[in-house]
Amino acid sequence: MNTDPIADYLTRVRNAIKANHRVVEIPASNIKKEITKVLYKKGYIQSYRFDDAAVQGTIKIALKYNPVTKQPAITKLQRVSTPGLRQYAHVENLPRVLSGLGVAILSTSKGVMTEKEAKAENVGGEVLCYVY
Repeated sequence: MNTDPIADYLTRVRNAIKANHRVVEIPASNIKKEITKVLYKKGYIQSYRFDDAAVQGTIKIALKYNPVTKQPAITKLQRVSTPGLRQYAHVENLPRVLSGLGVAILSTSKGVMTEKEAKAENVGGEVLCYVY
């Protein structure tokens, strides 16, 4: 049993990038699906597909690389809030990642979104991870 499924998700993506894999397969959950949608919307991954054939299902993510330099679009994935120490942010002090160049993914009462979308929706929430 995994105690932190989001950290496992981020680690699988991080390891696939370091090994220069094109596709990574991850066990699915609703929160992981929402994080995947945010990563796709922000341009960090090329595409994704949800496979619900099995009981739990899987997420297949096609990673994005620069065609010329072969550098990955994601340089760093950092878990912020853990099950042992939750990190919450109020709407007035939402985190900025790399002076706005990166993205902080939050779990709010209105769903999983970036810090910019949360500021526009005027909601705070749990800071799940930083991506840049």
